[in-house]
Formats: sequence, structure tokens, C-alpha cells
Amino acid sequence: MNVSLFDSKKPGAVLGLALLAVASLGAAGCNKLKARDKLNQGVTAYKNGQPDQAIEDFKQSKDLDPTLLMARLYLATAYQGQYIPGAPSEENKRNGDQALQEYQDVLKIDPNNLTAIDGAGSLLFAMGTAPYDSAKIEESKTYHEKHIQIKSDDPEPYYWVGVIDWTLSWQANREMRAAYNRANVKKQIKDDEPLPANLRDEFASKYGQDVDEAISYLKKAMDRKPDYDDAMAYLNLVYRQKADMVSSPDERAALIKQADDLIDQVKQIKQRKGQTQGD
Repeated sequence: MNVSLFDSKKPGAVLGLALLAVASLGAAGCNKLKARDKLNQGVTAYKNGQPDQAIEDFKQSKDLDPTLLMARLYLATAYQGQYIPGAPSEENKRNGDQALQEYQDVLKIDPNNLTAIDGAGSLLFAMGTAPYDSAKIEESKTYHEKHIQIKSDDPEPYYWVGVIDWTLSWQANREMRAAYNRANVKKQIKDDEPLPANLRDEFASKYGQDVDEAISYLKKAMDRKPDYDDAMAYLNLVYRQKADMVSSPDERAALIKQADDLIDQVKQIKQRKGQTQGD
């Protein structure tokens, strides 16, 4: 009759299993300590301007302890720090892709990790603006919207949704004007002039919702952070896009005035901040 080496009725087998379990736990605990040590080494290397060494340390930390999310987040941040928007090299693209993958891996483990959500959102926006890629920019927006769902009191994700909506509408406006000017060499439209009626209606139809959302979200950002000068600066730009969507000269003028007033507010806020820092 065959008897298992791990027959639970045999005291020696039970003891063997117990010792094996203790040894396994000891090895796991040792790896966790090594992972922490490598994490600290990576942080030191990064602070000392050695990003390649930091990346290797963070990778080893992650391998030693896959549950150590901080190692994954630092690795993603290190890759992102090496990424230069618009640089065409394969290495640069790889840095961006690897950073994004690390953020997404964190979110598979912890779907509500705001650091990973914000990191992925900002990285995708950078990847989508140079060269321009509306799909990446739209994907970036989903991460900021997720942040709002998790923590609705933070002003920054509202700001980013506004920035993204403005970017999409501004790019479309720019392309429409360029196409019109190429087709009408003798009748050019300048950047600060109204769009021709047919282009205005097309622009409003396709991007009116984006512009209205941008206005709403930037105002929400300012509600949560009253001196949010960056949000005010972008709201000024969004009002100028809105002005290109209206047919009434008076309504256009009113929108341009709102934009100009915001510029004055931004100047005042920056002046106050400068005085505060100087005191």
C-alpha cells in the first residue's frame, strides 16, 4: 500500500510541513525587507540624479515584493520622468509606455489609487499633445473623471477636464481656420476674427458640448479653490472658443470681455502671491 510522505497521521510529516511553512514565511519576510531596502536605494539614486539606477532599484524592489505598490508607483514616476513629449526616439516612447503600464498595473491591484490615476491621466495627456492624438487625450480625460468619482472635493481633476476639453476644441478651431485659409488665399481669416458662418455652425455643432463642459468644470475647480489662477487662465481661453460659436456680435463681445476680465484677475492673484512670497 502506498503511503503519502505528507500523510497527516504521521507526526514527522506534520512537523515537516510546519517547518516548510515557517521557512517559506521567513523567506517571504526576508524578501519584503530586501524590497524595502531596494526601494530606499532607488529613492536615493533618483534624488542624486541617477534615474537609470533608480529604475533598476525600483524594478528589483517590485520583483522582490509584488505587493509593494510604492515600488510600482516610484518605478512609473521614474519612467515618466525620463519621457519627453514629442521626442521621436524608440527609447522615449518605451519610457512613456512602460510608465503607463506600471500605473495601470497598480490600478489592477488598487483601482482607487489616486496617485496612479493622476499619473496615468497626466502622462496620457502629455503623450497625446505631442504629436497630437485626440484618442490619448480623450483617454486621459477618463482618468480625471474617475478621480472626481472617488474624491469629488479635489479641484485639480476638474481643472484637467477643462484643459482637455479646451485642447480638443482649440485644435479643431485651429485646423478649421488653416483649411479655410488654404482654400481662400485672397480672403484669409486671422486668429482673432470670427469664423465664417458655415464654419462657426460646424464648430459649434461638433465642439459646443466640450466647451460648455469645460466652462462648467473650470468653474467647479475655482469653487473648490477660489484663487486657482491656472483654472482662471484656461477659462479665459475657453470663453474665446465659445465666442467663435455664437452668431451675435454682442454675445461674442460679451464673451471676449469675460475672457479679458479673467486675465486681469489672474494678474491680480499672481501679484498677491508674489507679494506674499516676498514677505
